[in-house]
Amino acid sequence: MNLKSLLIALVSGLLFGLGLSVAQMIDPAKVVNFLDVTGRWDPSLAFVMAGALAVNILATPFILKRNKPVCDTLFRTPLKEQIDRRLIIGASLFGVGWGIAGYCPGPMITAVSFVSTDIMIVLVAYIVGTFFTRLWMRKQTNNQTEQERQVQSCIE
Repeated sequence: MNLKSLLIALVSGLLFGLGLSVAQMIDPAKVVNFLDVTGRWDPSLAFVMAGALAVNILATPFILKRNKPVCDTLFRTPLKEQIDRRLIIGASLFGVGWGIAGYCPGPMITAVSFVSTDIMIVLVAYIVGTFFTRLWMRKQTNNQTEQERQVQSCIE
C-alpha cells in the first residue's frame, strides 16, 4: 500500500467514525431503542440509514463508470448474488448479536474510544467469534475439497 492509499483510508475511517458518532449510532441504548419496534421505538436511526443509502445509490453509478478505483487496481464488488442458507443464517446471527449488544462492527470499533468494560467485552467476543467462524469455514472448505477429490478419483 502506498502513502496515498493509507491517507485516503485514514480520512475515510475518520469520516465514517465521525458520522457514526454524530448520528449516535455508537450509543447502544439508541440502537436498541431503534430495534424495539413494539416498545420505546426510536425511528431516528432510520433517517441515518436512509441518508447513507441515498448517498450510496446516487454515487455508486458514477464511481463504477471509472476504469478503476482511485487507490486500487480493480473494483471489488460481490461476486455472489443469490440468497442462500449461509447468508440467511449469517444475517440472522448478526441481527441477534446487534440486538443483544446494541453494536454492529463499525460503531463497536468506534465505541472502543470510550474504553469501558462493556465495549471491551463486546469487542473481544466479536474477535473470538470471528476467529472461530473463520476456522470452521476453513474446515468446511477443506472437507468439501476432500470430498470433491474422492468423487473425482471414483470417476477416474
